[in-house]
Amino acid sequence: MRFAFYGTNIMKQRTIKNTVALEGIGLQTGSRTRLTFKGSSAGSGIEFVRTDLADRPSLNLRSIDLTGSASRERRTALSIGPMEIQTIEHLLAALSGLSIDNIIVELDNVELPGLDGSALSFTEAIKKAGIVEQDEPRKVLKIEEPIWVREKDSFLGVFPGEGFNVSYTLSYERPALGTQYFSADITEENFVKEIAPARTFCLEEEAAELLKRGLGKGANYENTLVMGKSGPLNNKLRFPNEPVRHKVLDLIGDLYLLGMKIEGNVVAIKSGHKLNMEMVKKLRR
Repeated sequence: MRFAFYGTNIMKQRTIKNTVALEGIGLQTGSRTRLTFKGSSAGSGIEFVRTDLADRPSLNLRSIDLTGSASRERRTALSIGPMEIQTIEHLLAALSGLSIDNIIVELDNVELPGLDGSALSFTEAIKKAGIVEQDEPRKVLKIEEPIWVREKDSFLGVFPGEGFNVSYTLSYERPALGTQYFSADITEENFVKEIAPARTFCLEEEAAELLKRGLGKGANYENTLVMGKSGPLNNKLRFPNEPVRHKVLDLIGDLYLLGMKIEGNVVAIKSGHKLNMEMVKKLRR
């Protein structure tokens, strides 16, 4: 693997033009959080700032040591010292899909808002702020040899290839889910139309159990697809295979923990946040 400029046409780094804010309830903690997005200089990377903590601690994806960070149940979290941020994968997916290299994300609570359970609102807020190119070329991680991680029947591999392609296979015994497959070249247009609107989901029998364990306090039938025997309860699918598209969304977001895009082909079978994080750590090594 090596760092490289993207293809023969050197792409410029990008940030946002104007400050923009949004707020909502965290899916797991139920806490209300306000996010403020601010543009930042070329080469500065993606930086999170906890404005509710003393001295406003921050962490930057390009410099953070992921050793002490891990996936939490049903979400991805980062921590450094007393600072932690949770459920960051949907925002990171939006930043990756829109090719935002440099941005400051201020938040006043531990968990990012769940909003509608997808990356759509994050995507719309970033586009509303305006996207501008910067003077420095973008770096990507070019995959030159296969690398993979696996656990039981779950697999995640990254292989050499042009551009950024993600293929995902989801498999559940429940008929409403069954086996679903989705594959796409992840361009900005494809991400906005085909992936960003896909919402998170859980099985009907999981919902009560998650609440018993102190999770899902901010979840409801609107921001989470609760899958019953024949389909989502009190809701309708945005895509016939919306669950697998959301898995692709999560994977794109988790891989952006690298702080830069990958040039290569990503193949996933039943991969979740834990395996995604293992891949990121392996790519960093």
